[in-house]
Amino acid sequence: MIVVTGGAGFIGSNIVKGLNDAGEEDILVVDNLSNAEKHLNLNSLSIADYLDKDDYLNSLNKFQNVSAIFHQGACSSTTEQDGKYMMSNNYEYSKTLLNHCLKNKIDFLYASSAAVYGNGEKGFVEERESEYPLNVYGFSKFAFDNYVRLILPKAESQVMGLRYFNVYGPQENHKGRMASVAFHLFHQLQETGKMKLFEGSGN
Repeated sequence: MIVVTGGAGFIGSNIVKGLNDAGEEDILVVDNLSNAEKHLNLNSLSIADYLDKDDYLNSLNKFQNVSAIFHQGACSSTTEQDGKYMMSNNYEYSKTLLNHCLKNKIDFLYASSAAVYGNGEKGFVEERESEYPLNVYGFSKFAFDNYVRLILPKAESQVMGLRYFNVYGPQENHKGRMASVAFHLFHQLQETGKMKLFEGSGN
């Protein structure tokens, strides 16, 4: 079995589709459907089961023969100001999953973020000197990346973090104002025939 957390989200559902295209259907999708619109991302996909993210964390050891976890679930709002919630959801949850994977030798591929680099004035190199997050979302990803760095030398299974930059594509409709610039400009062009990047007085 393969587990995809955030599997009803934008990137997660595209991972599930990629797995389906490769012939894999023994997939457990883990997510939070409090935003019910996300179910649309699952309608055309083949999965073995669905579980709420909190229920999954409380029943990790019940799932046998898991070969990999694609951990894409997170609060991805860069404007979220509740740091306690962000760290619990993005950092502590990820640590629990990672340690479970290390204990059971399960491959763990997780979503990091370009937000760890802040404004990028020191470049976008995967080195501590280049990392200075500007918001608590970026900090939650930065903190987990550093946790992985400390624990990685002892890992006996694959651990990989992907620092996504400006992602866009199918199945991001549910993200609302947090959807990509490409998504918003496309719909703006459809509705008005024009694309406007900035509002201003024109002076």
